Amino acid sequence: MREKTIRKKPELLAPAGSLEILRTAIRYGADAVYVGGEAFGLRAKAKNFSMEEMAEGIRFAHERGKKVYVTANILAHNEDLEKVRQYLRELECIGPDALIVSDPGIFSMIRELLPDMEVHISTQANNTNYGTYQFWHRLGAKRVVSARELSFGELTEIRQKIPKDLEMETFIHGAMCISYSGRCLLSNYFTGRDANRGACTHPCRWNYAVMEESRPGEYVPIYENERGTFLFNSKDLCMVEYIPELLQSGIDSFKIEGRMKAALYVAVVVRTYRKAIDDCLISEEHYRSHMEWYKEEIGKCTTRPFTTGFFFGKPGSDTQIYDSSTYRQDYIYLGMAGEEFPEDRFFLEQKNKFSVGETIEIMKPSGENLSALVEEISDLEGTAQESAPHARQKLLVKLSKKPEKYDILRKKGVSV
Repeated sequence: MREKTIRKKPELLAPAGSLEILRTAIRYGADAVYVGGEAFGLRAKAKNFSMEEMAEGIRFAHERGKKVYVTANILAHNEDLEKVRQYLRELECIGPDALIVSDPGIFSMIRELLPDMEVHISTQANNTNYGTYQFWHRLGAKRVVSARELSFGELTEIRQKIPKDLEMETFIHGAMCISYSGRCLLSNYFTGRDANRGACTHPCRWNYAVMEESRPGEYVPIYENERGTFLFNSKDLCMVEYIPELLQSGIDSFKIEGRMKAALYVAVVVRTYRKAIDDCLISEEHYRSHMEWYKEEIGKCTTRPFTTGFFFGKPGSDTQIYDSSTYRQDYIYLGMAGEEFPEDRFFLEQKNKFSVGETIEIMKPSGENLSALVEEISDLEGTAQESAPHARQKLLVKLSKKPEKYDILRKKGVSV
């Protein structure tokens, strides 16, 4: 790999749908996280952050030298603008590192009310050419998020033709949207919930059939297999095998999709890309020698089959999933190790069922995975129990190997 083509170490940018996940992303290797408030972001179904939680997340990140970006990337209607104005005043008080927007009206409002605030232009703005990047730079944007429909060749040309101080952010992992840069009307049409205002119901993952005009109510299946046909159902993007190409393209920020994903997903994906990027910056040979580990690890969370999206040209039919809309889940999130207690026990707020005698895995931020036997489970009063079947139950647990605080516990699961 030609080191001279790398402008600087890229930022690894992770999603966070809650304060717990924000902390997890940073502990497991993210340089920055992007979050949504309770309004004006495009993931209304995510848990999202209250102002108090956002302030706490920003404090947590800044104490560790990390950044927090806040999404305000809806396509606003008239009725939204005064509410956005008030929201921006509230955000000013808690000090995020940047706001992510797509609407020119909201962009102008930020420049007026928060002239010192860094602004990033969302992928929702259809940023497909260097002229668009130059346009936003002249208006004062610090960063532009690339449309997902760009190839390596197009990204490299954009980097060469835009100002050096304009940053380029690109999605490298996560769910792909069948609509151009996410601008979809299917959800609004079918359910009245507008994807461009944060309320997408994901009709791209539904099973479809044809109904002939002359025979209303009679559905004609479009046969693919016995489970139906999924016409718009894309595979997930995964670029962990192409870190050298990503580094050479001059992308400043590697973005992971998933503000509606759980802590295990974020921890697994962030940790894998953190190690892959750092290994590749040592040398391409060092990176290649760990390839099987990256590929194995990236599958240890909820995922669909993988694709490289548009990076190597226009995708073909093999980038779609025609027989199912379900995720594969090879590992199940059990929780995060908490405070230590006497007799080698530790506190755990349980997320999924596990039992005494099971072998589970301790997942460490360093990249190490340890197999451990569950030796004891009890409630906080010390009453022993054979299993932990109730979600969010507070437990004391003893394993054959003692985890450190914030280690994630997971076990081999089944597809869902």
